[in-house]
Amino acid sequence: MQNFIHRALESKLKQAAGWYPVVSLTGPRQSGKSTLAKHAFPDYSYVTLEDPQIRAAAIEDPVSFIRNRPERLIIDEAQYAPDLFSMIQVVSDERDSAGQYVLTGSQSFLLMESISQSLAGRVGLTTLLPLSYQELQDSMQGNYAVDDFTFTGGYPRLHSADIPPAAYFPSYVETYIERDVAGLFDVRNKTSFRRLLEMCALNAGALLNYSSLANDADVAPRSAKSWLSILESSHIVFLLQPFHANARKRLTKSPKLYFYDTGLLCYLLHITSVEQLVNHEMFGAVFENLIISETAKRHLNNAVRPELYFYRDDSKREIDLLDFTNPADKQAVEIKSSRTYHSKYARHLLGVGDELGIDQSGRFVVARIEDSYQTKECRVLSARDWLMGVR
Repeated sequence: MQNFIHRALESKLKQAAGWYPVVSLTGPRQSGKSTLAKHAFPDYSYVTLEDPQIRAAAIEDPVSFIRNRPERLIIDEAQYAPDLFSMIQVVSDERDSAGQYVLTGSQSFLLMESISQSLAGRVGLTTLLPLSYQELQDSMQGNYAVDDFTFTGGYPRLHSADIPPAAYFPSYVETYIERDVAGLFDVRNKTSFRRLLEMCALNAGALLNYSSLANDADVAPRSAKSWLSILESSHIVFLLQPFHANARKRLTKSPKLYFYDTGLLCYLLHITSVEQLVNHEMFGAVFENLIISETAKRHLNNAVRPELYFYRDDSKREIDLLDFTNPADKQAVEIKSSRTYHSKYARHLLGVGDELGIDQSGRFVVARIEDSYQTKECRVLSARDWLMGVR
């Protein structure tokens, strides 16, 4: 039996529907968008453009499609019929009320392109990623081990239907490549795209080098750049940009590459168990990915755009994560997969923190320790406390 897992974004989604005539809900395939929309708005009618007949009707006669449906309507995978958006604009302007339409989409680029052309200023924008550790923990009785979550990831059906990752992810990747990559973006060489996806996994947490990535995947650099944009717009990967207050001291302009879900990352790395994960050569990178992606989720679940960076300068000082989302609460975070804290982990937090105006209360080392505590340099947090929002 599949159980509904409460989503932290729900209150913000309802709030947006009280402000705007249209609300958009983007996120990767199977992140729970349809389930959340129907749960948050149980009185709304629902249509999905995944259905070929409904999609054809929306494309062929967008006027009738909108005019003949109720005022409160959820349109799932709305990006399949871009001509609907101008009609939604007309009708929503006529009614002049909030909360008329909820539009979901797995392809944020295509959905946002249609929104910017027809619905600018009329839409409350939200993003739903796979379950966060905190959402899963709050839905359970007892503790969910962080290493287990890192391996399994947060796609809701893995947890609500108790599907093993080895059974879930092959189908997920195949469906994604067939429907979105080949279907929406007309990428014909699906084998090469799959190879690029696996090369991205091997480069998780590393500086992005398009030429190297293209060479490893055996594709043209132009294709690698285009296909990576598809992965970004599908909410599969994201890029963490470098930060430096003085641009002349910036050592690199290249971003780092991360995955939104570490379960998918582990699958692409051919990691088949938690035991294999914690002993894998990529475990440090996967753990770093977990902390950064979960930080992004926390902000997106509050309907706030994350302002996240990494730091590296010409003095070889590095910090894994700068969270400047709240200017009044800047945070610098070093991330270590070790179960033991060493003071050397905090060696750059002091100088860089002072230069960037980060208060001592905003300097953290996150590690796989059991209990959090304070040192003279920083706050040392267990991974669980960081993921649960405990500071």
